[in-house]
Amino acid sequence: MSREEAWQLLQEKVKTPNLIKHCLAVEASMRELARYFHEDEDKWGIAGLLHDIDYEETKDQPQEHSLKGAEFLASLGVDSEITEAIKTHNDTHQLIPQSLMAKALFCTDPLTGLIVATTLVLPSKKIQEVTPLNVLNRLKEKSFAKGARREVINQCEPLLGLPLEEFVSLVLKGMQNIASELGL
Repeated sequence: MSREEAWQLLQEKVKTPNLIKHCLAVEASMRELARYFHEDEDKWGIAGLLHDIDYEETKDQPQEHSLKGAEFLASLGVDSEITEAIKTHNDTHQLIPQSLMAKALFCTDPLTGLIVATTLVLPSKKIQEVTPLNVLNRLKEKSFAKGARREVINQCEPLLGLPLEEFVSLVLKGMQNIASELGL
């Protein structure tokens, strides 16, 4: 599947502007991580872009989220490594991500939300002004962005071999690369 095909599919299945922005943020972050790990940027980016393809359909059934999306994408012939990463990114299922791509998606998904929340509390609301230290400080505040699953974000070192600060830096850089698309 090409990036253009993935983008068209996302627009057909997802109507919420903020959810589309979230998918773009995860895509950009996954591309940045793929560069770091010398992996296939397009493949990793498509996994990030489509990871929440079923979110609107399953929002009232969180136990179905990511399973339906992975099944739908598999029926379209999407690469099995991508569909497996999408299936395992939802920690509700307690499925252990196996591939490096799946591990990256698992840890990246909640971090992008924390970075957006960190950006929005700045007076400028500009992601270019966010530093890794800003994000790390907010990560320590349990009451800030409560939905950002810190226990998942903190898996970056055991799963990816990346220290937390380096992981935050890479994900932030990916998001900063598409600041205008994110409206940040």
